Amino acid sequence: MKTKLTLLSFAVILILNSCHKEIKSEKGGIDIISNVYFNASKGLDQMQSFHISKMSYSEDDLIEIVPDRSFPEISKQLYFIKDSLCYPLDFERKTVLFSELVLKQKPIMVWKKKEGAVFSKEWIPNYRNRKKLSDTVLFGKQYKRFEINSPWNYTRFYIYPTDTILPYSLYRHAEQDYHGRLERIDSYNKKNDIFVTLQLIPRKNWDEAARELFEFNHFVTRTENE
Repeated sequence: MKTKLTLLSFAVILILNSCHKEIKSEKGGIDIISNVYFNASKGLDQMQSFHISKMSYSEDDLIEIVPDRSFPEISKQLYFIKDSLCYPLDFERKTVLFSELVLKQKPIMVWKKKEGAVFSKEWIPNYRNRKKLSDTVLFGKQYKRFEINSPWNYTRFYIYPTDTILPYSLYRHAEQDYHGRLERIDSYNKKNDIFVTLQLIPRKNWDEAARELFEFNHFVTRTENE
């Protein structure tokens, strides 16, 4: 009888794991956008919008464009990111070989990068004190939600249920717990009366600068393998 129960438990575990199998997205882009509302308790009229990061990825290779915050149409910085290493790039160079770059250029850890998207290994502050909220629909997509309320901040998190994972995540640990992708964080600073929205927006296409670099590297790789 014990053997049957053990086998049944093992089968249930296998079924549950197969239901939550993660699928890596092979190609696409990610935009990180933030809206900041000042004197939020008096209305949402005083607002500034920031395009924090434009990322494009091809499998595990990530190219990040950091827009100028005052003039978003101007690119301030360009990075090649692989695993947890970050390599600054020159905008004028259209023919950078990633394989040579990682050998010749000294990288910095993505956790120490000062501009663009924030890469963090830390957990969400007060995550253990979170409270589950009802699901909601935003922009035609259904989201799971939870909130964290502290004396200083009130924050809501929106997770889109999906098995597809991206090479960048705002908080990977929350995505694993909720089996989805964290796409939005709304936070209200009670002391300073500032309301901030942070959005992760996936897209299918590469940015132009990233497209040129990826296509050049793919061409070189194909040529070497022929």
